[in-house]
Amino acid sequence: MQVVNWNQLAQDDKQAVLSRPAVAAGGDVSSIVSEVITAVRQQGDSALIEYAKRFDNTELTQVCLSEQDIRNAEQGLSEEFKAAVAQAKANIQAFHQAQKPKTVVLETQPGVVCEQHSAPIERVGLYVPGGTAPLPSTVLMLAVPAQIAGCDKVVLCSPPPIAPEIVYTAALCGVDEIYCAGGAQAVAAMAFGTETVAKVDKIFGPGNAFVTEAKQQVSKDHAGAAIDMPAGPSEVLVIADANANAAYVAADLLSQAEHGPDSQVILVTDCQAQADAVNAELERQLALLSRGNIADQALSHSTAVLVDSIEQAIEVSNEYGPEHLIVQTEAPRALLPKLKHAGSIFLGEYTPESVGDYASGTNHTLPTYGYTRNYNSLGTADFMKRYTVQEVSREGLQGLRDAVVPLANAEGLDAHRRALTLRLGEER
Repeated sequence: MQVVNWNQLAQDDKQAVLSRPAVAAGGDVSSIVSEVITAVRQQGDSALIEYAKRFDNTELTQVCLSEQDIRNAEQGLSEEFKAAVAQAKANIQAFHQAQKPKTVVLETQPGVVCEQHSAPIERVGLYVPGGTAPLPSTVLMLAVPAQIAGCDKVVLCSPPPIAPEIVYTAALCGVDEIYCAGGAQAVAAMAFGTETVAKVDKIFGPGNAFVTEAKQQVSKDHAGAAIDMPAGPSEVLVIADANANAAYVAADLLSQAEHGPDSQVILVTDCQAQADAVNAELERQLALLSRGNIADQALSHSTAVLVDSIEQAIEVSNEYGPEHLIVQTEAPRALLPKLKHAGSIFLGEYTPESVGDYASGTNHTLPTYGYTRNYNSLGTADFMKRYTVQEVSREGLQGLRDAVVPLANAEGLDAHRRALTLRLGEER
């Protein structure tokens, strides 16, 4: 991993260091995704079958898994795996149950009662990436809060052939239908519906640059679907001081690098010796990984940034806005109030990012590409919608008169004024 001195870089070079490789390489992504969406809207299931053959090298006879397919998926899975899923599900369920919005009822002035309620989004679609590794953990992160929110219909898309671990976990979490579809075509199918795939109201889940672009395009179409966030290739930034354990830091960097060649990892440290030690550990640990080749490709566009102080490291982190932020410093919690932009933060040497990915209870579906400035990590409330209620007595209406009438007059909206004054007998 290349090492750069932050204070010796020009402004353009600083921006280049913190740029996302997937975004930089995405010049043709928009047009390709647009063509895929059009094909799915026009051809439905036949387009999904054709794309499965072209992109996933899979011959499909049907898009939706049968009940027998789902039962078969459980066969051959170890009891150890099932126990792990159960433990992770319990923690995720506990944390997301605690997030369930509470009803607000408030009398703002005598006779004027205002309320805020929440209701589940009726139909939701979950996207679970396939690629080079199955991700049953993503099923848990999406399906568990959907269950807690009370969504009426939950469907899931994943590229074929769908790993049995994904199928088993989806069934365990109450997913209604599982479809063999990946990439932009899966997003289009859920957004607009096909002969088989149910149209949904909102789409959730991470993916590559094509999936992210597809989500953004369908969310802009009035006939499409809302989305959770622009969640693309994985990224992590680690802030480490001189006393951090270099082996732990390297392990955390590699845990994100192994997701895919388009992942990005960044180390920010105020110690040259720490950067050198981490690089040595990266080389040593890389040789031990089954996905070492993938991680090595991600490391090729990743960087160790030398700064003058941990305060400056915080500035760099806030500028980057990482999906995952790991803090391995002497007093990590002391930094928390200053860390403004991150999807999920991991404090201390015994908090690897992998616990959040799997089983601590927090959600691993997080904004990337720097969208941490205006998007939050996924939670139960994202599977729900808010609405307000008001109820006003005659006395309450009289009390509101001197606020409503002058404002309606100022805006020239006579009917607004009359809707109130008529009730109070001031006009006919």
